[in-house]
Amino acid sequence: QVQLVESGGGLVQAGGSLRLSCAASGRTFSSYTMGWFRQAPGKEREFVATSRWSGGSTCYADSVKGRFTISRDNAKNTAYLQMNSLKLEDTAVYYCAADSRTTAWRTAPYEYAYWGQGTQVTVSS
Repeated sequence: QVQLVESGGGLVQAGGSLRLSCAASGRTFSSYTMGWFRQAPGKEREFVATSRWSGGSTCYADSVKGRFTISRDNAKNTAYLQMNSLKLEDTAVYYCAADSRTTAWRTAPYEYAYWGQGTQVTVSS
């Protein structure tokens, strides 16, 4: 069983930056695939970024590529999502997710077994 707790959300002006954190329980964090998703009101949960193994392999949604960076500190059992150049359309609840499977990129919500409670990110003009 893995428990995930997100933090770092908040209100930021367009063009600003935020860093989300996802603290994970469990001893095998380094071997898990970690992902970030987001869900805006009235929309489906969508993929943002994922990191496999120790973090060297990453994949991003086109909408955030070049602006967001996923990273992880395995010694702290923590994953991060650095968000730069934020846009109004980035407003959403952001969720981190984890799964023990590491084969192939996991970009769909159903591919993750564990989820955090979410943290709100609001980008204002």
